[in-house]
Amino acid sequence: MIVKDLINNALKELGIEVSSVEIEVPREEGHGDISTPVAMVLASKLKKAPRAIAEDIAGAIGNDPSFEKIEVAGPGFINFFLSGTYLHNELSAFIKDADGYVKRDVGRGEKVQIEFVSANPTGPLHLGHGRGAVVGSVLANMLTAAGYNVEKEFYVNDSGRQVRLLGESVYARYLELCNKEIKFPDDGYKGEYVSDIANNIFDKEGKKYCDIPFDECSDNFIDHSYKLMLEEIERDLKEFSVFFDSFQSERDIFSEGHVDGLIDLLKKKDLVYEDEGATWFRSTEFGDDKDRVIIKSDGQYTYFASDIAYHYLKAQKGFGELINIWGADHHGYVKRVRSAIKAVGFDPGHLKVILVQMVSLLRSGEPVQMSKRAGNFVTLREVMDEIGVDTTRFIFLTRKPDSHLEFDLEEAKKQSSENPVFYVQYAFARINSIFRKASDEGFNVNSQDDSVINRLTEPEELRLIKKILYYPMMFEGAVFAREPHRITYYLQELAGLFHPYYNSHRVLTDDRDLSLARLALCRAVMLVLERGLAILGITSPERM
Repeated sequence: MIVKDLINNALKELGIEVSSVEIEVPREEGHGDISTPVAMVLASKLKKAPRAIAEDIAGAIGNDPSFEKIEVAGPGFINFFLSGTYLHNELSAFIKDADGYVKRDVGRGEKVQIEFVSANPTGPLHLGHGRGAVVGSVLANMLTAAGYNVEKEFYVNDSGRQVRLLGESVYARYLELCNKEIKFPDDGYKGEYVSDIANNIFDKEGKKYCDIPFDECSDNFIDHSYKLMLEEIERDLKEFSVFFDSFQSERDIFSEGHVDGLIDLLKKKDLVYEDEGATWFRSTEFGDDKDRVIIKSDGQYTYFASDIAYHYLKAQKGFGELINIWGADHHGYVKRVRSAIKAVGFDPGHLKVILVQMVSLLRSGEPVQMSKRAGNFVTLREVMDEIGVDTTRFIFLTRKPDSHLEFDLEEAKKQSSENPVFYVQYAFARINSIFRKASDEGFNVNSQDDSVINRLTEPEELRLIKKILYYPMMFEGAVFAREPHRITYYLQELAGLFHPYYNSHRVLTDDRDLSLARLALCRAVMLVLERGLAILGITSPERM
């Protein structure tokens, strides 16, 4: 944006060096359209009062026609009030080349891997998985649009106690079909899906395993069960508009020797030791709270052992950044994984972990009962089927990932401003309706004639123009912060400006030039809505 360029030029003129200039959109209109606290940032470096620095910068910028005025406020904020001429010119540039105007190639091809969902294939996806799936997929869309080379990976936890327990649970239900008396595993999986898998095996194999102990047929039940669950997980994710470039199997990490190779590497670095029959990794040497067991006294590997090997593999692939999206219950795991990355010679700063809080589901304000299918939670599939993919995705992004989220199924089904995705999609559909009517009345709705743009002088019109022009700045900020929910917030705010404008001002009037100007403004709103919804993986309906 021009403000940042003018500030940088003014600083050069004043002989002041600064690595970056922060600009922001004030919450109150009276504080300007764009503001910067750069003077306060420079105060300690220049040993000068921030307000005096701000006045120097404002003076160096001078009377630029892009601004109605520039003022210094408070302890040293510089507030910029954009001129009508600037807003009209920029809106015209946007309409002529929207893609070029909003494009931000800040990634420059840097390789980034995002690992997300990674649910144990021991049951259906729950709402927490769904929220993580949306955060990961939208973050990937956002970074790709910003010029990064993004890989999306699902880490399949297909080894260890949990998948064995799934196999035991299915085996127990299978024995019931054989009319055998059983003792169901104490910690077994009890959802209806376990019986479905048992029925699937029984239909294929009949009574083949009825008299065979589990230990002698465990591989059959474990493999069949988790593979069926993984297929269901992939199906649900695809319907949820979540796609992956790769699936990394934990079993393969073991079978291909990566875990043993990693432990040998740690031994060569003298980073493991034996104590009470177990093998420990000296993770405290790299910032962890305590050393961690990687091989238990019974010879079994811990999950941490395979996790270290997995992250070592990822780090070797040359990604500039590794982003893991985990449930909030994994917060204590972050430090130990960073310690492992550092131990094997990679910069732990390249790992970013986004923690996603759980979701509470309500119906008319009351907690929703647990799912019969899953046994102890509500599945993502049930919610998708009831309120739709678009609504589910959007609502998951109405709060920051690390904030607890409640959403009410009945509110989500309303076709009103209480339903945030309806409110945004309806703005897009409403503009399409305007264009259909305008076309019927003989208007060229695709006109790029910018000679009429200056007819947009109503305060609501200028607010809309500013909001449209803020999109690139908002998008860039969301990319740098790795915060996809900022796009959701922005779209709600844009729709919140458009609907009242539409209700107060006729777009198609007896004044042809004014109508063309307002159609151009509507087109700009529509283009931004369409781009933002596409990054969110949400449809832009032309009719509602």
